[in-house]
Amino acid sequence: MKIIWLGHSSFRIEIGDQVLLIDPWLTGNPMFPQDKHAEAVKGATAIFLSHGHGDHASNAVSIASELGITVYCIHELSKWVGAEGADVVGYGKGGTITLGDVRVTMVNAVHSSSIDFGEGLPSYAGGEAGLIIRGEGHSVYFSGDTDVMADMGVIADRYAPDIGLLCAGGHFTMDMEGAAYAAKKFFDFSTVIPCHYRTFPLLEQSADALTKALPGVHVIEPEVMEAITI
Repeated sequence: MKIIWLGHSSFRIEIGDQVLLIDPWLTGNPMFPQDKHAEAVKGATAIFLSHGHGDHASNAVSIASELGITVYCIHELSKWVGAEGADVVGYGKGGTITLGDVRVTMVNAVHSSSIDFGEGLPSYAGGEAGLIIRGEGHSVYFSGDTDVMADMGVIADRYAPDIGLLCAGGHFTMDMEGAAYAAKKFFDFSTVIPCHYRTFPLLEQSADALTKALPGVHVIEPEVMEAITI
């Protein structure tokens, strides 16, 4: 498996026979080098969205149309994606999408969700979510945007994720201290990769606190477009 951070909360995950783009915010993402767009999306087989905010969903339609692939997201957001002309499948929390050797289950998160980009006031985009991605003998928990929540105990018990892609920037989501608390309280990760940080000055800029709080866990501070092989 290869996990490639595209900056902020965007990931390219090469797993099994699939190449998944998770919340692929590329255009306008200050961390993503625009000359790497073609490389970042090459061979992608599907797009998954955690919620409707612009720093997660605003490029989904254009990328899906460019590649001729399907977007998978919560039902209400799927209605907007489809109306914009992209191929889309809506599903809900607890639902699982099976793509070849890979299964992607939508799980709960605690945040908000709206289409807050483009013209007009923000519009309802269904609930916010996280994802469990299973393949190659691994279970990956992508937290989406969330605070610590008791539901993480259920997610851990049911799906036993060994890899955590955890939002940890603070201000809009849990911070490094919160992510460390969640990892220790609820999960048994072998690897943790922080995200939703470093993008803007108001977000945390270092994962040192997360690393120090999780001895025995491989905490990897990702670099944009550098593959992490697991």
